[in-house]
Amino acid sequence: MQRPAPLNGMRHIALQVQDLEACERFYVDILGMRVLRRAHEDLVYLTLGNDNFSLSRAKADTGGDPQRLDHFGFVVDTPEDVDAWHAYLQASGVEVVRGPHDHGDGGRSLYCRDPDGNSVQPLYHPSVSGQRLR
Repeated sequence: MQRPAPLNGMRHIALQVQDLEACERFYVDILGMRVLRRAHEDLVYLTLGNDNFSLSRAKADTGGDPQRLDHFGFVVDTPEDVDAWHAYLQASGVEVVRGPHDHGDGGRSLYCRDPDGNSVQPLYHPSVSGQRLR
């Protein structure tokens, strides 16, 4: 069986969080996402225009170890944008785990944490940055 047409990037992430309200404030007020719709008190959909990001309140009883996520990235347009995000995140009191650094493939990124401890990577990469979908 042949593989279907290539996937077209990451357009949706669903994340379970312990503190839904704090995480919503982080993604909206700090990172600049907007609320697409609030399905109910335990689920909100956010967007950057072309991407969809859902936050749901984690259930108290997970029945075992919760799923772990290493990190997820949001593309920025230029390497300088990574530095600007670094300054902004620090000024906003966001925990920066690893400051701006260059990658061997021409990329540049940093890592910070959301209020629930998830690792978020603002990332410039020459193969995808600057190609905004409208």
